[in-house]
Amino acid sequence: MIRLVIATTNPHKVREIRELLDHPSIELVTLAGWPNLPAPEETGRTFAANARQKALYYAAATGALIVGEDSGLEIDALDGAPGVESARFGGSETSYPRKFALLYDALQARGAATSPARFVCALALARHDQVLFETLGTVEGTIAPEPKGSGGFGYDPIFFYPPYGQTFAEAGERKAAVSHRGQAFRALRAFLVQ
Repeated sequence: MIRLVIATTNPHKVREIRELLDHPSIELVTLAGWPNLPAPEETGRTFAANARQKALYYAAATGALIVGEDSGLEIDALDGAPGVESARFGGSETSYPRKFALLYDALQARGAATSPARFVCALALARHDQVLFETLGTVEGTIAPEPKGSGGFGYDPIFFYPPYGQTFAEAGERKAAVSHRGQAFRALRAFLVQ
């Protein structure tokens, strides 16, 4: 049995990751077992750097096998913003509807109603001071003219996926088949159970 700690406190991500890593030989554990362990500062300028930083930090602090993940939305017309600042865009306490409004305002200021965009998910697997596996998942789409859908979480209501003809928030269970996080964690599952 492989005991793997997920280095996130985001309940939506934990739920998605549990579904993606569902395998009889993988036991998933959250950071709830280390309630007094502070989160590391995310100082990387790429998703991969932040994922690696989280994995190594938590692996050193816990002695456990850790998967660190960093993900977010890149919008071409905004020079890749919000990018690695996706969770903190507009302030860490800012609601997603407010984040959407800020992004639409920024697009409008650039003379763009919409834009090509992508979701990116980087993950790193570490134990002690060693990174054992890294991967990156991306999914291309566009920014929807307005938020639509009530499923998913985060930026899903504004991310339009052309092959489905709908936003990720409207896609339901089909999202996992193509999502950035789905790609990355399926690659990790294959690595772990090979």
